Amino acid sequence: MAVEILIPFIVFSTIFGVLYTFLTTRNKERLAMIEKGADPSTFATQRKRLGIKIGLLAIGIATGVLFGQMIAHLTNMDQEPATISMIFLWAGAGLVLEHYLAKKDSEE
Repeated sequence: MAVEILIPFIVFSTIFGVLYTFLTTRNKERLAMIEKGADPSTFATQRKRLGIKIGLLAIGIATGVLFGQMIAHLTNMDQEPATISMIFLWAGAGLVLEHYLAKKDSEE
């Protein structure tokens, strides 16, 4: 009974602890660099093309599920390996496509 309660608590507290430590140390590091004369604009992250990256990743995952199910249905391959392998294959293809699109945009 206690294990069912402790496992989610430990998982979420570990995730919270890692994120909290990461964010506080990053903030302290940035404040120290600003005090030494660094330009604060260097810390601004550019989130260009995040929407298209997520969209192509989602399309790749959906295509992978579709092709994995088709492979499992049309061949004698098990469903789980077929679906998982196709998800990774098509999600990776979507991210590679986004990389080439971003490269093409930066050249123009």
